[in-house]
Amino acid sequence: MKYLRYLLVFVPLTFVAVFAHWSETLIFVFSCLAIVPLAGYLGVATEEIAAYTGPKFGGFLNATFGNATELIISIFALKAGMFSVVRASLAGSVLGNVLLVLGCSILAGGLKHKELKFDAQAGSFTASMLLFAFVGLSLPTVFTLTFSDESLYTTKFESFSVIVAVMLLCMYVIGLIYSFKTQEDLYGVEHAEDLDTTMKLPFAIGVLAVSTVLIAFMSEYLVDSIEPMSASAGIPEAFVGLILIPIVGNAAEHSTAVIMALKNKMDISIEIAVGSSLQIALFVLPLLVVISAFFMPMSLTLAPIELFIFGASVLIANQIVASGRTNWVEGLKLIVIYAIAAVGFFVIH
Repeated sequence: MKYLRYLLVFVPLTFVAVFAHWSETLIFVFSCLAIVPLAGYLGVATEEIAAYTGPKFGGFLNATFGNATELIISIFALKAGMFSVVRASLAGSVLGNVLLVLGCSILAGGLKHKELKFDAQAGSFTASMLLFAFVGLSLPTVFTLTFSDESLYTTKFESFSVIVAVMLLCMYVIGLIYSFKTQEDLYGVEHAEDLDTTMKLPFAIGVLAVSTVLIAFMSEYLVDSIEPMSASAGIPEAFVGLILIPIVGNAAEHSTAVIMALKNKMDISIEIAVGSSLQIALFVLPLLVVISAFFMPMSLTLAPIELFIFGASVLIANQIVASGRTNWVEGLKLIVIYAIAAVGFFVIH
């Protein structure tokens, strides 16, 4: 965090760029850079509050605010009717966590410690829940592509998507209750003592509130600048949604996961990467579908390529977690897969 704090200068710069009507590309870049440290402080404040409140309520806080940045950005994109960007950014968050965050953590930790060992059983429940979430999220796409014209798959079967979303949210709540009673480390609270606590409770609450408000402003500016920036800079919106926005939202988590891996605490890195992906797939995306039902319904259908990479990432995560050990070569493999996907979304559109 001590290096990310220097990026806070982009918060006032973004406000200046908006009110001075600078180029949309500049506003997009500034808002992205501003969100990175704000997301970091949001995460740190959540962990600090969780340390004061104990494992049960702390687990609820981590599960609720763990992906608050992605949720806020998506709400503004949803409000703007940019459904494809919402789905792509959330699918991209899962890809980013499983492939990039976990890959960089394994690579960094593996280069320092040669072989990384961790408790396979501890992460197996989270990984299996992630696989369940993928199957649930894929069914609307499979049904839509099977029983309707492919060109209409983003606008049909909204009611089915809402029903699936409600079921997934219910399963998420059940998973929360289960984790509180049997596996408190499911949402990363068992190892809270491994994270530095430096804030007093009132200050942590203030940081959480201020960070959330500023992220809301930056997210609105970011979303408003996506289309004009994409047109002027020649960057495909699919690349923005699947690659750029998730990297911005996951930057702070990325750094924490790598630091934990360097300390040979791979269990925490896996909790951060896989647990965050689970929250996106089982909570954030279904919640947005339910919210959209009240004004402009959004379906859960993903593009086939998004669905394929999503599924492949989940299977890779399950394979790594089940092994109980890994090395830097496996980390490099994950990064290369992510890089191939990024290049594909940038070049082919």
